[in-house]
Amino acid sequence: MEHLLGQEWEITPAGGKTGEAFYAEYEDQRLFLKRNSSPFLAVLSAEGIVPKLVWTKRLENGDVITAQQWLPGRELKPSEMNHENVARLLKKIHCSEPMLGMLSRIENSPLNPEPILQSVVKELDDEVLSLPESQKAMSFLKKEAIHIYCDEKVVCHGDVNHNNWLLSEDNQLYLIDWDGAMIADPAIDLGLLLYWYIPEANWPDWLRLYGKELTANLLLRMKWYVTIQTLSSIQWYKNKKRLEEMNKWITFLNDIL
Repeated sequence: MEHLLGQEWEITPAGGKTGEAFYAEYEDQRLFLKRNSSPFLAVLSAEGIVPKLVWTKRLENGDVITAQQWLPGRELKPSEMNHENVARLLKKIHCSEPMLGMLSRIENSPLNPEPILQSVVKELDDEVLSLPESQKAMSFLKKEAIHIYCDEKVVCHGDVNHNNWLLSEDNQLYLIDWDGAMIADPAIDLGLLLYWYIPEANWPDWLRLYGKELTANLLLRMKWYVTIQTLSSIQWYKNKKRLEEMNKWITFLNDIL
């Protein structure tokens, strides 16, 4: 990274799962650098969903480095996920034609329920599948799969965890970490956000801020996708040997079914 910017820049790892992200600072200039970001980043920046893309450079080895504004700010607290600006930004994302057009050129096709279910089942080992909660979940998922097809396909973030919402010091809200972006049913994002952060009694009010009515069909679709995501989380924490967190997800799965 130093040869891209010059020796005077201080470059530090930004953490994350891939180890491909860095912070760069020189005097009053601050950048967030990432190796091989998706081409989708350009339209996210243009739409104001992520901090501004400053430049993109291709290295001799074929790697692409992107530099974004590194904004002072903080992640949202769980209690702040019920705020109107969260609902409004998620609605903007789901309604963005430029984002849908760009991701359509990158991705093969929109994701439908059955392939998503098959993909998750493949990653579950016998021990997780044998859990009573998992068996109950699989029964529900297979039974309802034919009832949750939805013609509406939008750009979904796929991980609307509060850690991925950045509130800058000038009160601008961003949704970052788009590595899992997909074209799919908006219920994927809506279900995760509502089940994780919003009391069920408040779901109709939150969805009104977003611009959608809470129907029986939307309820079913959200429950279906949250069930799949929870099974995947159980397996992920088991693989990491983080059994206390795995057990929390098992309890959560039991609670929603």
